Amino acid sequence: MAKEKTIFTCHECGGTSPRWLGKCPGCGAWNTLTESVAANMAPSKNRYGGSLHAGLAAAQPVTPLVAIEATDMARTPSGIEELDRVLGGGIVEGGVVLIGGDPGIGKSTLLLQALDALQRVGLPTLYVTGEESGAQVALRARRLGVDHSQVQVLAEIQLEKILATIEAVQPAVAVIDSIQTVYSDQLSSAPGSVAQVRECAAHLTRMAKSSGVTVVLVGHVTKEGALAGPRVLEHMVDTVLYFEGDTHSSFRLVRAIKNRFGAVNEIGVFAMTEKGLKGVANPSAIFLSQHSEPVPGSCVLVTLEGSRPLLVEIQALVDGGGVSPRRLSVGLERDRLAMLLAVLHRHAGVACADQDVFVNAVGGVRISEPAADLAVMLAITSSLRGKPLPKGFLAFGEVGLAGEVRPAPRGQERLREAAKLGFSVAVVPKANAPKKPIEGLTIHAVERVDEAMEVVRSMG
Repeated sequence: MAKEKTIFTCHECGGTSPRWLGKCPGCGAWNTLTESVAANMAPSKNRYGGSLHAGLAAAQPVTPLVAIEATDMARTPSGIEELDRVLGGGIVEGGVVLIGGDPGIGKSTLLLQALDALQRVGLPTLYVTGEESGAQVALRARRLGVDHSQVQVLAEIQLEKILATIEAVQPAVAVIDSIQTVYSDQLSSAPGSVAQVRECAAHLTRMAKSSGVTVVLVGHVTKEGALAGPRVLEHMVDTVLYFEGDTHSSFRLVRAIKNRFGAVNEIGVFAMTEKGLKGVANPSAIFLSQHSEPVPGSCVLVTLEGSRPLLVEIQALVDGGGVSPRRLSVGLERDRLAMLLAVLHRHAGVACADQDVFVNAVGGVRISEPAADLAVMLAITSSLRGKPLPKGFLAFGEVGLAGEVRPAPRGQERLREAAKLGFSVAVVPKANAPKKPIEGLTIHAVERVDEAMEVVRSMG
């Protein structure tokens, strides 16, 4: 009997090697090559199916860009406003969405709620589960209060049967939960392997594009938080969504990492309740602590998440350090914190060289934009002096190494959002100062860090 040929496949990029290597020759990642049995296929055989491929292989004439009519994609609201915001306004016909997140964070719950909302407005839907039985899905639906639902459920993991069912049922939206459990008979490797995930996703994507069915793939994540499987999986699909949030907290964030039909880095905020996930209309309330009186070391920042201004509280604690003081930040970059402390010392005369400095963004939010610089510096100074910033105070602006305060993008929107939520005093970069006054908001425009410190000291 002939020995089966084995190859080594990288689970990061999907590249193959005839022998094991410590470093993948394709993407350079270490310890990512795993052994699998090579697929035994005739070279002339078309893996993607004759009829399906033939329909897509029709030659298209070459057309100048100016002659192609630019039409907007028709969108169907999913019935969940926060999910529609992340998707860019709703689901697109023939679109493929990949949604990933930690186990138990709420992926299946959200998608079951969305499918139920879609079928209630007359769209046929199909929920394919490879991880649970139909009875378990029905039990979850009862728990969520989804009564008398007409969502079609299929408990199946074989790709060919799933594709045949989708062709027979003709749903508008099909959810595959999860892509790692699906396998194809054309490959001998196990479900969840790089080859199986790549092939099954490719078949489902081609089916979606040719038939107009919207496909939602649920993906597992690795312990580092990245989507499991080959990297090519994210390139195949139209939209990649990540579920974020601590399973111990009731709040969840859904973030768009890639979206061919909308803006990236949009976020939807949900609260986990007994009846499933509910959209949060005013997410700024999550990221602000409820202090009865102002406390030292706290400064409110208006940050942008996609197109949405969010108010986040930055907290700082400066305490007596030893020979080697600690610099610790949660939700902000640690290297940026060290840089801001150096600028604070050099250009504002505030020395923290012998102090422990801890900075935290409240609510578990991660802030990557440099507009948080000024708020971080003012929070550190407030903690060091032991004097709280005034009630209703906020700040934003990027700080340069020369001590200048640079403008933040879309400053007017940030200020209007703050005024709407009752904030009364703002320290902002001079370039972000509005031409017309904003009702209820006193704005102090500054050009340098030392100016900002003087403004705050004059307030008390």
